Amino acid sequence: MLFASLYALLVGIGMVAQWTASYVRKQIPELASEPVRVWFHIAAEMVTAVCLISAGIALLSNISWAVQLYLVALGMLVYTSIVSPGYFAQREQWGWLGMFAGIITLGLVSITFVL
Repeated sequence: MLFASLYALLVGIGMVAQWTASYVRKQIPELASEPVRVWFHIAAEMVTAVCLISAGIALLSNISWAVQLYLVALGMLVYTSIVSPGYFAQREQWGWLGMFAGIITLGLVSITFVL
């Protein structure tokens, strides 16, 4: 379970860091053009990140419900990793698609460590 917990913590913290950095650097142009949609998107990603971080801590602590939370958080992550690349594909930023593919692949692999 160590792999799954570290994976959840790394990805969850990474999501918070990425959005924070993008906001601070003013790299979210949709805040001006479609603020309601993008704030809902950011909120969904932050809920996903909090679930991943919580699941990672719970797995490390051997809490009884940790695996269930991890599976829910991973489902949230897989969803966002399928939806979010469309933004980058539209802008022809192909490297991001590879990152999302890696996130999904490692996430699916991590399931074998918790079941």
